[in-house]
Amino acid sequence: MNGMGYGMYGSIWGFLLNILIILIIVGAVVVLLSRSGYAAPRDNEKLVRIEKDIEDIKKTVEEIKNKLEEI
Repeated sequence: MNGMGYGMYGSIWGFLLNILIILIIVGAVVVLLSRSGYAAPRDNEKLVRIEKDIEDIKKTVEEIKNKLEEI
């Protein structure tokens, strides 16, 4: 049934409608994430601080371990 405006994959209007629906969904997700306070750079800064704290704790534990071995 290849009528007017229909090809192998449907009409061009169906394709444009699908693209429009996808764009609306993506836009809604972006708006919801921005309203929820999601911010990747802030999270990255928090992770960097936590990693530095972990490294400091590891150094402190090694120092304490070495002092205990001396005793």
